This record gives sequence, structure tokens and C-alpha cells, in this order.
Amino acid sequence: MESSGRAPSTARAYARKVVENAVAGTDPDYVFTVALVVTELVTNAVRYGTEPGDSLLVVLDADDVRARVEVHDTVRRVPRLKPESGERARGRGLRIVDALATWGTGERPLGKYVWAEVRRR
Repeated sequence: MESSGRAPSTARAYARKVVENAVAGTDPDYVFTVALVVTELVTNAVRYGTEPGDSLLVVLDADDVRARVEVHDTVRRVPRLKPESGERARGRGLRIVDALATWGTGERPLGKYVWAEVRRR
């Protein structure tokens, strides 16, 4: 997927379809949660993990227990939770992911990936 302003909405639509097709009897709240986590990770990758013209890769696997997403980008710098602030207009995406999922990072030969798992309740 090309790293652009449309990437988060494209990834969100992809996440919805994957979860709806892979999980029997999907709960709309679960689909929403997975799509939100995917959107936040892709938004971070576009803003902080790529340069203009770069691509990113979204890998999503879902079953009846959990959905796991990986977002691969070309920058090695790993994301970190920023201190809470009512003054900043941005910087809350990873806090949203942290509240909804278990997440972490991994290295790639040319960059990194950020993964998150959303458990089905």
C-alpha cells in the first residue's frame, strides 16, 4: 500500500472485511475496535514511519479468538507512548492502541513493524 493520506481509510476498510469474513458471528463492536487499531497504526506509519513515495505493508490475521495486525514501514525508530497532554492536537493514537490491544514492535532488514493483537471478548 502506498504511504499516503488515503492509506488509513483503505486499511480500515480492509480490516473490516477481513474480520467480517474470518470470524463467525462477528460483533460490530469487535469489528470497530480492530478497524480503529489498524487505522491508528497505519496513521502512525504514514506520519512517522515513511517518507514520500514509500510503501507500507499491512498484515492482518483474524480468528475466533483474536485479530493480529502488523504494519511494516521503512523507518527503524520505534514508536513510544507520549505523556498525556491536553495541549497537543496529535499524539494520542498509540494511547488508543494501548487501551484496546496488546502491542509491540519488531525489526525488519529495512525498517520495523508494529504489531497489535485485539482479543475477542
